[in-house]
Amino acid sequence: MLSFSENIICASLFTGVYDVNINEMLQADDFQIVEKWVQSIRELGLNGFMFHNNFSQKTVSEHEYEQLRFCKVEFNSSLNANVYRYLVYFDFLKMHKNHIRNTFFTDIADVEVVKNPFADPLFIENSGNLFCGDEDEILDNPWMQDHCTHLRNQIDGFADFESKNKSETLFNCGVIGGQTKVMLELLDQLVQIHSTHTVTNQTPFTLDMGAFNYVARTYFADRLFHGFPVNTRFKGYESEREDYWFRHK
Repeated sequence: MLSFSENIICASLFTGVYDVNINEMLQADDFQIVEKWVQSIRELGLNGFMFHNNFSQKTVSEHEYEQLRFCKVEFNSSLNANVYRYLVYFDFLKMHKNHIRNTFFTDIADVEVVKNPFADPLFIENSGNLFCGDEDEILDNPWMQDHCTHLRNQIDGFADFESKNKSETLFNCGVIGGQTKVMLELLDQLVQIHSTHTVTNQTPFTLDMGAFNYVARTYFADRLFHGFPVNTRFKGYESEREDYWFRHK
């Protein structure tokens, strides 16, 4: 059995649905998509948990082991894969909140674990904080302006948030983590937004980045760490760096 006593890193892969970020539909039973993430979990001896909707039992049997578990879930097509994962994570963490102390939720196709984040003094000494990735961009960039159109039109105060933080660093929700209490608070806010507003989204954008930046800066501004050592430079392809917790592209 996978131990939920301490720390766990979770990710998800939902296939058979069109991925607007890469402009293609991922194949249903392609383990290569997650192979680097799985290998990094194994090499560091960490506990991993992968949510999926289409891996075959053969694939699961070949790659599951004591510290890495696969969990098959039904995909809700009213939401895109980037945001549906938060509903899944929220249910999972609520169910196991008395056993899991700390967790990270990461992207899976382009993220690898480089160092055990839970053993870093920065993480241990700041247990009430939210940790997340970031980018070499500011919030007010053309892509985010388009990405946030629906949220801007739906959420009171969203435009004010954008104006107030327009020159601030853009956070990346491909790596988020912290103490279970912190993560439940974060996921509660994200699930409310996506269940209420994202379900009516007709734009070609997933809204995960807009919602996360809004929640992180609105509710966690004074208890948040981003950038080094959480993640390598986004899309920096810093394959030789070993001083970060996560490599994100």
